Amino acid sequence: MWWSPRSRKSSCPPAWSQISVGDTACLLDTAHRLHTQPMFSREVLDHFQNPRNAGELKDPTAIVDVSNPVCGDILKVAVYVENDRISEARFLCRGCTTSIACASRLTELLTGLQICKLHEITTELLTTTFGELPPETIHGAYLAADAAQALAARLTTTR
Repeated sequence: MWWSPRSRKSSCPPAWSQISVGDTACLLDTAHRLHTQPMFSREVLDHFQNPRNAGELKDPTAIVDVSNPVCGDILKVAVYVENDRISEARFLCRGCTTSIACASRLTELLTGLQICKLHEITTELLTTTFGELPPETIHGAYLAADAAQALAARLTTTR
């Protein structure tokens, strides 16, 4: 055994006992950046930390709820339509970083969009607007694309 609690007064291994509080904060910050940097782009983190159009919409034209039964993410999107265009979109999401970011991006794409063009919002489009999404997080883009397709179905049947 390279270290024994009986051999030292400190309860930490020798390398840890020589690290100051400032060094620990620096190491944690570096570890955090290394852990999150490859996983999420700046755009994804920005939409997650500062979601656009989050909240409920008063008197919406249509509301859709979609979910991913595998991971449990839930997305609710509400839109207000004027003259066959979506004039306002809002979302509520309970899910992972990517699901929230994709829902935020979706509402930006929806605002001003003609109803007949809703089918153009795909998983690939959402993924490319963020640059790229890692395969393990792409389910958030699928969830948002499913919401767009559900909106298209709802709005074409109500007209």
